[in-house]
Amino acid sequence: MASSSKSSPWFVPLIFCALLACTANGYDPLSAHYYDRSCPSVQHVVRSVMEWKVAAKPSMAPAVLRLFFHDCFVNGCDASVLLDRASDLESDKDAEVNESLTGFDVIDEIKSHLERACPGTVSCADVLALASRDAVALLGGPAWAVPLGRKDSRAANKSAAEAYLPGPHDNVTALIKAFEVHSLDARDMVALSGAHTVGKAHCHHYRARVYGYDGEGGAGEIDPAFAEMLRGTCGAGGDDAEAPFDEQSPMRFDNAYYKDLVARRGLLTSDQALYGCGGPLNRLVEMYSVDGEAFARDFAVAMVKMGNIPPPPGMPLEVRLDCKRINNY
Repeated sequence: MASSSKSSPWFVPLIFCALLACTANGYDPLSAHYYDRSCPSVQHVVRSVMEWKVAAKPSMAPAVLRLFFHDCFVNGCDASVLLDRASDLESDKDAEVNESLTGFDVIDEIKSHLERACPGTVSCADVLALASRDAVALLGGPAWAVPLGRKDSRAANKSAAEAYLPGPHDNVTALIKAFEVHSLDARDMVALSGAHTVGKAHCHHYRARVYGYDGEGGAGEIDPAFAEMLRGTCGAGGDDAEAPFDEQSPMRFDNAYYKDLVARRGLLTSDQALYGCGGPLNRLVEMYSVDGEAFARDFAVAMVKMGNIPPPPGMPLEVRLDCKRINNY
């Protein structure tokens, strides 16, 4: 596991300036230099806490990366996924699709350090964006310049989380629509799906696929030996049993996920849906399966694009002092 982005062969020093000029809150332009004067230690603080947390518990790296995805796909990258439920505030955490999310304590730890270093300055949304970048780098993947200047929402949307997050049983048509809503194209979708080269899924998310009753992407699209192995994990542990998305190198951010798809060994129906329908998606998967550097470059660019998804117009925004609750609550 890489302990520094400089030691990674996939280090990406810059992403296109055009991407850095996007806005995430409708008011302030994002910039990789946003905190250069107001909180110059922000990058060091985030990276230091991530190194410490991931060294103690490696699974926190994919957990933090997943938090960022689940945040940005619901009302933009506004840290709404971090809010706890309150008497007059719902929580994205209560959505069924978010019940297995972890890593919140990592973000809280980073935020507490930043509040001591730069009180009331760094948004939770920016903490999550930086931490997800560092999570990837710590797993041996690429690093990139993160545009900063996001603000935190004062609301959450449980129903939107249920409706708009891509699901484990989605077919390719549903996946394309879920990404298009956020102006992410097919290349972005295939590259971002490569986040599943690390982490695990619970049996109830892949049972239908490995037992052959999940329709498209089901038994006809799965390596028989792989399906038999996964039926064993489900049978032994029930719904709580887990399997890695990538059995070859489950805690290294590499291109093995795409090799799995070509071999019909994608864990979820939504994984395998990327390969098998022919056309541009097939070609992208095949390219990434043999060219890890191309995947790394495209993943970094797509993460910047996803990170620029703005909150809806009129959303009340702030810099939260505590990521779990709105200010003055």
